[in-house]
Amino acid sequence: MEILKKPVVTEKMNRITEKQPRYGFIVNRFSNKIEIKKAVESMYGVTVESVNTMVYRGKSKSRGTKTGVVSGAKPNYKKAIVTLKQGDNIDFFGNI
Repeated sequence: MEILKKPVVTEKMNRITEKQPRYGFIVNRFSNKIEIKKAVESMYGVTVESVNTMVYRGKSKSRGTKTGVVSGAKPNYKKAIVTLKQGDNIDFFGNI
């Protein structure tokens, strides 16, 4: 089971990261804080102080087409904000 799906790289998250060592990740919905902490520490080689999680509900979408209205939904997802020990950092773009 893959715990970390992808990092959150947005303007808002970049602003938070500049002030303090906090990083965001989209994670598996069924993973807990302990699993997320272990996954981040093993993947990036950093020390995690705390993990905050939030579950987002997927938005419903609909659009009109020639044949009628097509409706669907985006999937639900879980986001984790990970606070690292002072002095640690993660470089997402280091290997590009």
